[in-house]
Amino acid sequence: MKTRRFVCKDLDDLLPLIADFRVALAALRGRSVDPDLPAAREELASYRGAGDPIYVAQTEAGALVGYLVCRVVDDVVWAESLYVDPAYRRQGIAGALYGEAEALATALGGNTVYNWVHPNNEAIIAFLRHRGYTVLNLIELRRPRPGETPMQEIAVGDQTFDY
Repeated sequence: MKTRRFVCKDLDDLLPLIADFRVALAALRGRSVDPDLPAAREELASYRGAGDPIYVAQTEAGALVGYLVCRVVDDVVWAESLYVDPAYRRQGIAGALYGEAEALATALGGNTVYNWVHPNNEAIIAFLRHRGYTVLNLIELRRPRPGETPMQEIAVGDQTFDY
């Protein structure tokens, strides 16, 4: 397994991973959606148009099995999306991809990668904690969308929020 920067010939192999990532995110919100390759193409085009660094994980046979998109704002690196095909998880691939983001942050003079994390995404929270990350200072609040019903409560400090 190796990680490297995205190149144009990766486009068709990367799109299903992006679509699957969006399916996984929807599941965290209690929604079931089908993979949407045209939307994945638009998302990838927006990353490429913004010049966002994209890293991919590739098997020895050449299959793409994971990716990480970084957003760089000034000298701050944000992990925009990190996804590994479920069949290849728990093999160090996410760690290798994330190492690319951390190396980028170091090269830009920083010492960390910033993350937006869905509060019930226990897998990524455990992954980041294992790498030494912790909550910094941010909680996002918004009104529920029309037809959206909170499924649980989230406690943050002394506050409880419908989620």
